[in-house]
Amino acid sequence: MYVFLPSTIPGLAGVLDTGRADGTTAFAADPGPDGDAEEAEYEAMYAAAEASLDLLAADPDAPRRRVVLAAVMPDHVVERRGGAGPHVVRVSVTEPVPYKKLASAHVDDEAAADDIAAGAAEDHELLWFAVQELRHLVGDA
Repeated sequence: MYVFLPSTIPGLAGVLDTGRADGTTAFAADPGPDGDAEEAEYEAMYAAAEASLDLLAADPDAPRRRVVLAAVMPDHVVERRGGAGPHVVRVSVTEPVPYKKLASAHVDDEAAADDIAAGAAEDHELLWFAVQELRHLVGDA
């Protein structure tokens, strides 16, 4: 199952240092029987991006860029916590998410930082990054 984990640039640095991410707060797609799975995953990613804003609010020194980590986890370690939108569920991963399970990261462009700081994130699309590029994201911050 794809899960989307909210994070920040310092949180991403921690993942790179420890080799694992915390999946206590995560989101997953729930398209239902007639829904579009790809659209539901997009909505789940942006639910995680919204949760990333809360993490940024708690860390005033973090660069103002939302970070969402996408991971593929076995269904048996993902617990549903409740709805988070029409096609999105809030989930928890019951064990640390290993770095090797990360599929990609989705991060705001640096040019969006002022808008993110001002709470105007809705005008910005997240950029896709391969796992191999994550060290560069941390190094550039």
